[in-house]
Amino acid sequence: MKDCNSCGKCCIKYGGSDLSATKEEIELWEIFNPEIFRYVKDNEIWFDHESGLRFERCPFLEVSSNKNPLAKNKYTCSIYLNRPEDCRHYPSLISEMVRDECEMIEVIDLEQPKKAQIKLDDLMRGSHH
Repeated sequence: MKDCNSCGKCCIKYGGSDLSATKEEIELWEIFNPEIFRYVKDNEIWFDHESGLRFERCPFLEVSSNKNPLAKNKYTCSIYLNRPEDCRHYPSLISEMVRDECEMIEVIDLEQPKKAQIKLDDLMRGSHH
């Protein structure tokens, strides 16, 4: 399995209406992160605070500056340390990564999915913080 290359596919695919935040997260944002909380409406995320309409894409997903105009976009999360729990737990399954065309997957992971899953479990244990 390769290191994440910040291709953004997961955030683009799930960062809109498929994403949710817990009541606790929302309460913490209200107190400590008003810049995040302003995108919450009726305990749902991510809404435009002016129009009241839900964003199709997470407002905190940003394209990194790219020196090579031919290179693929790389993405960053501007609220990474305060991101929703949903984001912290992705990816959890090799099958999800395959379905979502995650660029971390290598041929050997497809040939040895059980071994790849163990590696992913170890990786994700360290990334929930």
